[in-house]
Amino acid sequence: MYGEEPLFGLLNRLGRPAPNHRPWPRHVTDRAGWRLMIEHLGQNNWSLLGLWGDRDADGLTVHAALREDLSGDVGLVSLPCPDGRFPSLSAVRPATIRLERAACDLFGLTAEGITDPRPWLDHGHWGLRHPLAQTPSFSTPPTAPYPFLKSEGHGLHQIPVGPVHAGIIEPGHFRFTANGETVARLEERLGYVHKGVEGLTRGKPLLEATRIIARLSGDSTVAHAIAFARAVESALNLDIPPRAVWLRALMAELERLANHVGDIGAICNDAAFAFMLAELSQLREAVLRAADACFGHRLMMDCVIPGGVFPDIAETGPKRLLDLTIELRRRFAPLVVIYDNKASLQDRTVSTGIVNTGLVNRFGAGGHVGRASGRGLDARKSPGYAPYNDLEFEVPVLTEGDVNARVWIRIREVEQSLSLVEQIVRRMPGVPRGPDGITPPPLLPLDHILDHAKAGGGGEGMALVESFRGEILTWARIADDGTVERCHPRDPSWFQWPLLEAAIEGNIVADFPLCNKSFNCSYSGHDL
Repeated sequence: MYGEEPLFGLLNRLGRPAPNHRPWPRHVTDRAGWRLMIEHLGQNNWSLLGLWGDRDADGLTVHAALREDLSGDVGLVSLPCPDGRFPSLSAVRPATIRLERAACDLFGLTAEGITDPRPWLDHGHWGLRHPLAQTPSFSTPPTAPYPFLKSEGHGLHQIPVGPVHAGIIEPGHFRFTANGETVARLEERLGYVHKGVEGLTRGKPLLEATRIIARLSGDSTVAHAIAFARAVESALNLDIPPRAVWLRALMAELERLANHVGDIGAICNDAAFAFMLAELSQLREAVLRAADACFGHRLMMDCVIPGGVFPDIAETGPKRLLDLTIELRRRFAPLVVIYDNKASLQDRTVSTGIVNTGLVNRFGAGGHVGRASGRGLDARKSPGYAPYNDLEFEVPVLTEGDVNARVWIRIREVEQSLSLVEQIVRRMPGVPRGPDGITPPPLLPLDHILDHAKAGGGGEGMALVESFRGEILTWARIADDGTVERCHPRDPSWFQWPLLEAAIEGNIVADFPLCNKSFNCSYSGHDL
């Protein structure tokens, strides 16, 4: 609860609470308080949920979001940076390294003592340096190549892969240092699909900003839209129609189903077992067609908006989804048996690409990457959000941390999502009807939302939503005219990409596609 030790007790000592920040408190501190927070992070197992830069009328600020995992308590700490500098958290939370580099690229915020100060998102081709700072400066293309880590040692050689890859996957560069076929080190370079999302949303009306966020990572469009909508609704202290809450969860579980069954097939295909890809692609297609029949879009893009959902599920949708769950159960279970009994497939996935529990905890990785390595956190459970507190489901956890474990986490989550779809369809509130017989959509009128913004003077809100990859964090500041002053979406991939570097170490180069697909991190979601 609020005010209890240790997390909220620390926040109360760090500084004053910021007004109109919901649903969790945000405390503004000074450099001494920031260093005290770093000291406590080194002594506790709190999760770092995110770190990002900010700019308002008072200048630059850096924010850090923390969670006490045992209680589920969440809080934010903010440090004004009038000189554009702040003490780095990288020594106690290595996941902040890339976040701090991104804050420097976008805002010009310098993390003092950061272990890796190289640019991250900025490849030198934007034409601007620090585009979100108070006074961006013009830049010219770099004259020197990106300084990859040096490789020294007898028999070592480097293998550059990407950023252009075979097929239609997104761009990313992977620099392998190998001894023969064995990978000694992998270094990633991302940022090739930076879209300027944080700058694009600034000043936008809510519906325009929602469309931008929904396209941050197309395979997670529902989850990112829910996170943004919940952050806005928290900022403006809005209560949306109960039916909309349940419909959002229904769409989120359909999205989880489609991605997990597709990923399981793709992993098997990278181990040269194309049969599973063919069969599971049919199941994924069945989910996408059902989503289209129910909500008018295969990916359900733009169906979740601040204030609710639009459109409502089609009249025939509930029966279509119940029939879908029966069909998927009938066809999915035999494929699981085939996967488990195929010795040549197990030879490729078992003991390949291991990530240990200590690493996933240090990096705060969630989703199938974290749960396959013993970190069983799920935003639907902790801190939790409606309607999942009224639904029965389990969060599968394994400890082996290999490709096989990541496959099995997906298998168990498919089973749980099928159950959740059935529960939601059977238990969600019915369709309300007005006195004139007209059925209103499960959505607050835009005028009502804008009136709330004006009456409350705007506000700040944050949301944690469980996507198929893991926890999405979205933080937003809404002005009193209902426009977005600032929005920061943090995709789960930020905390998973670094662990792929650890997973491939000691494996052969040929196993990288298998490891990479078992993670299935988002390039676009990460690159903002």
